[in-house]
Amino acid sequence: MSKMFAWFFALCVAILVGLPTGAYAQATRTWVSGVGDDVNPCSRTAPCKTFAGAISKTAAGGEIDVLDPGGFGTVTITKAITIDGGSTFASILASATNGINVNAGAADVVILRNLSINGAGTTLGLNGINFLAGRRLIIENCTIENFSQAGINIRPSTSGANTFVSHVSIKGATPGLEISTLNAAGGISAFVSNTSVTQATGLGFSAVVPAGKPSLGMVVDRINATFVGTGVSANGAGAVIIMGNSVVTTNGIGVSQAGGGSVVSFKNNEIFGNATDGTPLTGVTLQ
Repeated sequence: MSKMFAWFFALCVAILVGLPTGAYAQATRTWVSGVGDDVNPCSRTAPCKTFAGAISKTAAGGEIDVLDPGGFGTVTITKAITIDGGSTFASILASATNGINVNAGAADVVILRNLSINGAGTTLGLNGINFLAGRRLIIENCTIENFSQAGINIRPSTSGANTFVSHVSIKGATPGLEISTLNAAGGISAFVSNTSVTQATGLGFSAVVPAGKPSLGMVVDRINATFVGTGVSANGAGAVIIMGNSVVTTNGIGVSQAGGGSVVSFKNNEIFGNATDGTPLTGVTLQ
């Protein structure tokens, strides 16, 4: 009997040792490094190589942090998580694809911070950040450039989804930032501050409500739209942009309102030097 027990114990140990890393509990904080390896557990002393490699080893609501400079690859996010490039150079090159897809759950919050997202230098990339589903997307201190479609594409299917964008620079994307209810079951919203869009042939900041779709609201504060086709555009009934403290200059059209869309102004913006400046329809009283 003792021999049988010893044999059974040895077999159990062998099975446990042979289990893959994914069988263990996910970490609430993981790490990536330019010299890491995705076979690692993504710990501080054994970091992963890519965001995609780290995300499968990070618990929902956890955080992926960057240890040192590197290119960490495109990633699809399907759960609540924070990706933080920290104070180093954390880059994503996205040739012929999206830089980051956010396709999370209805209650999930996703935070993207301190990242450089590049469409491979030749506008081959599709969207820099593509928001498909989730409760809230927060984008802070990021640079997005060289995409053939949107720098930030906000088209969540989640009713009531909202997006916060702060201190972001978008270059060479068409449009720069667009929010649309094309896929939404209910109204959505966005707040954009201290963000610039430049060097785009199409739209800078765009709000679109297709016919028969729910309404949306976007507040823009301290934005800068320069050297684009149209700086600020609201298109479709129920598309409302409220803007303040912003500069819109050196574009084909400064402010555009079409199809029942409206741009509302705090009357403290600088809209000048465009081929056609355009004028917000209504004003908001400063309190």
